[in-house]
Parts: sequence; C-alpha cells; structure tokens
Amino acid sequence: MNRRHFISATGKAGIATGLAGNIIPSLYSLFENPEEKPFFKLSLAQWSLHKAILETKTLSNLDFAKKAKELGFEGVEYVSQLYQLDENNQKASLKKLIKELKLRSNDQGIKNVLIMVDNEGELAAADKKERELAVSNHSKWVDAAAELGCHSIRVNLFGTGTEHDFHKWQAVSYDGLSQLSRYASNSGVNIIVENHGGLSSDAEKLIKVIRSINKRNCGLLPDFGNFCVKRENGERWGAPCIEEYDRYKGTLEMMPFAYGVSAKSYDFNEKGDETTIDYYRMLKIVKEAGYNGFIGVEYEGSRLSEEEGILATKALLLKAANQLK
Repeated sequence: MNRRHFISATGKAGIATGLAGNIIPSLYSLFENPEEKPFFKLSLAQWSLHKAILETKTLSNLDFAKKAKELGFEGVEYVSQLYQLDENNQKASLKKLIKELKLRSNDQGIKNVLIMVDNEGELAAADKKERELAVSNHSKWVDAAAELGCHSIRVNLFGTGTEHDFHKWQAVSYDGLSQLSRYASNSGVNIIVENHGGLSSDAEKLIKVIRSINKRNCGLLPDFGNFCVKRENGERWGAPCIEEYDRYKGTLEMMPFAYGVSAKSYDFNEKGDETTIDYYRMLKIVKEAGYNGFIGVEYEGSRLSEEEGILATKALLLKAANQLK
C-alpha cells in the first residue's frame, strides 16, 4: 500500500509477537550515551500514522508533533492530504492550520522538517494549463512550509499523458518544477522530488530533470522503497511491479541531490532487520555521501501496529548506524 493511495487495512494491523517486546528495547538503547549520536537526525513521516488519523481516528492530525515527541523523534514531516482545508477559503484555512501546527510543534520542541504535498495537481502533466494550476496549488504549501520553518516541500512527478514518453515527461517536468522552484526561491524553501512511481522512480531519468533545472533549491528526496517503474496493466498503484530500478544504485545516484532521506519499511524479521531492504547497505550509501540531515521514518507495513512499526524502523536505523561507526 502506498501512502498516497490509501486503502483501508484495519484488519491487517496485527501485533508482532516478540518483536516490539524484545528486540526494540535492546536496539533502542544503542545510543543512550548522549556522546554516541548517529550521523543523522531522526524525523517521523506523518503517513506512518495515517491509519490512526484517518481510519481509527485515535490520533488528531493536530497532535502529530506531540506523538512524534513521545516516540523519541526530533523532527516531523507533514503530509498535506491528512489536513482538510475549507474549500471556500483555502488561504485563510491554511493560515489558521499552520499557526496551530507551529504553536504545537514549538511547545514540543520539535523541528518542522518538510511537508509532503499530494493531490494538488500534476506538475508533469502534458497540458500546460494543468501544470500551471498545479504550480499555483503547490505554491500555498511553499508559503506554509516557510511559515512553519520547514526546509522543503516534497512533490511528485507522476505525469499525466507523459508517463510513457521520457522525452515529453522530461520537458514538462522541467517546466513545472522550474516554475515552482522560482516561486519557492523567494522564501528560501526547497522543492524536492521523491522517487514515487513511474518515471520518477527511474533515478537516472529523474536526475536528468534535476540537472537540467540547475537551481540550488530544486533537489531530491530518496526513498528506500519506491523504485517501481512499471506495474501490471499500467496501473500507478496497487498492481504487481513488473519493472523495478535497483534501489541501492538509485539511492547512490540520488544522494548528491538529496535534501532529505526517507527510510521506508514494511516488515521485520526476528532479528529486527527489514525483510525487503538492506538497511546496513542503505545507510552506508547515505553516510558515504556525506549526508548528516534528517532521515524520516516511514512505516507502511500491516503486520505490526503503526507505533510498533515506527519504533522497529527507528531501532533498525540506530542499529545500522552503530555498526557503521
């Protein structure tokens, strides 16, 4: 399940026998000594808690910073689609929301890292008017990020009508991203693209777009798990992946342009290691790139509860970092 393609999965949120109770505490204590810090800072991606916010409604979206603090994080990564704005007055509605989020994050001593923006139009649409509307829609989140103190907004480059033609996709991606990056440069906010399906998950092609724009505030958000380029029947989400870019090669290629890193996770074995992603190899790539910013925990599994999955991912990051010392 992809965070931007919400599918109800209440019955799948099982409890991991032994994992949360035994492995997590032992890994969690690796960096109890304040002098022994990992080379990165830890942030929590809000999508990790989307079931609690959207489905069971056991967590208010306004209490995200508080929950992140309780789980031991330094920063938060907001997801725009988890907040409903007043359609009749989006500007005032967003201004009120940001004021409240800023107050609450400040109260918790939590750093606002970035906003993941979804459902605001296609920046890589074939139609010029559609791209311009998407730029306009995204611009309000640039302003919101600036007010919150976030360094970036994360955007998508799916493409509508261009997803099967690299050259067209490259041209329209350049146009949409350039426009938005120019707007964001006035407020010091970065526009960062996540490898998030389709041609955007082909790191080599995505980097060509970023290089062509050549703006200081236009970069990338490498995600450990989103490297599926093609799915069955041309589906964007849900269908089995039939073509995947090498995740380690892709992360290595993307790191020179990275303003953040997303540690995706799905499930864990009895040793606390992720079952599909080699976190030790990934963190070695990230560290050797000289990166020392925030790594965002984004749990998308169903066997563990959301909080168990978050803590298991965090613990694994600390364990892997400890082995790299």
